[in-house]
Amino acid sequence: LDEGKRLDGRRTDEIRPIWCEVGYLPAAHGSAIFTRGETQSLTTVTLGTKLDEKVKDEVLVQGTEQFVLHYNFPPFSTGEAKAARGLSRREIGHGHLAWRALKPMIPLGEENPYAVRVVSDILESNGSSSMATVCAGTLALMDAGVKIKKPVSGIAMGLISDSASGKWAVLSDILGDEDHLGDMDFKVTGTRDGITATQMDIKVDGLSYEVLAAALEQARKGRMHILDKITECIAEPRADYRPFVPRIVQITIPQDMIGAVIGPGGKVIQDIQKTTGTTITITEVDQKGIVDIFGIDKAALDGALARIKAIVAVPEVGETYHGKIRSVVAFGAFVEIMPGKDALLHISEIDYKRFETMDETGLKEGDEIDVKLIGVDAKTGKLKLSRKALLPKPEGYVERERRPRPERRGHKEE
Repeated sequence: LDEGKRLDGRRTDEIRPIWCEVGYLPAAHGSAIFTRGETQSLTTVTLGTKLDEKVKDEVLVQGTEQFVLHYNFPPFSTGEAKAARGLSRREIGHGHLAWRALKPMIPLGEENPYAVRVVSDILESNGSSSMATVCAGTLALMDAGVKIKKPVSGIAMGLISDSASGKWAVLSDILGDEDHLGDMDFKVTGTRDGITATQMDIKVDGLSYEVLAAALEQARKGRMHILDKITECIAEPRADYRPFVPRIVQITIPQDMIGAVIGPGGKVIQDIQKTTGTTITITEVDQKGIVDIFGIDKAALDGALARIKAIVAVPEVGETYHGKIRSVVAFGAFVEIMPGKDALLHISEIDYKRFETMDETGLKEGDEIDVKLIGVDAKTGKLKLSRKALLPKPEGYVERERRPRPERRGHKEE
């Protein structure tokens, strides 16, 4: 209070040396190491599917959490030699503070199809490791290619006061001893534009407005200094995800098509997943289906995507389809032009030659042929195909004049 010098010789507003690095673990989806003085966090980011989201099943709250953060504080980080046991209240509280600090900046819902898990392992600790987790978490998220809205930094502030003389000093980036012996532990996290989370422990009866204002301003300057160091390392999220990140494609389908994609007893969706090696989830939101396809390579994704698009596609008149003959009848053949969509290829539309029987056409069940959709019955919705329309017209060919159909009894010509 008299000399403005701290335990380790720093000024009251001085922050310990910082170094950080991204991509520290070569095979992780995203990773970073952040060191400030004698506090170090190695943080990883893992991206998963909707099936990996945290399930909340409480008395009053049910649902899922897309973004989770786990904070590990092993005994060796403070030089202690003891067994690593279950989580303490301290670890849960510090992890929750870091989670609250980062959550407002994580894109969720349709902006980000991935479930996001951040894990901070504290390798050494002397001064706030929860704030190191926030900084390392920001770096690792950007390294993973998660499009966070803004980078977040955090700092722990302290207070030394003397009630007899009325003197006080706010300390930036406190040591463990300054936390233990001082009068305040005030943690502030935020972006360049504002605060995302705070937490305060005080050992005095209260704080004056003057002290609180000074602490917040000194914390802002400290956060900006740390944010500069973070953005020197990586300024913005990577343009693309890291090579080891499994890819997700998201499409929207009509609500009434969800059942067709799933199939009876899940038969269709399970077959797509099995044959393409992908994971597919369907969520019903706002009267539509959100389909997430999760795969390890582009070929698998494209294969699953093509299968689903074929199921939900609506046949268009004039389009050509490569179909498979499902059955042959006396007057033509039924051809599957899309999964679950059969259409009639009439015997008169097979070729320009006239066939009396289907045996003469040479077509049989299981054959694959190209056909053109030439019409849809307005009343029944039945599809009409033509193979003839795709063949070159023979020289001198004259279209046979169709005889008018005889009027059926009880129906007058309109």
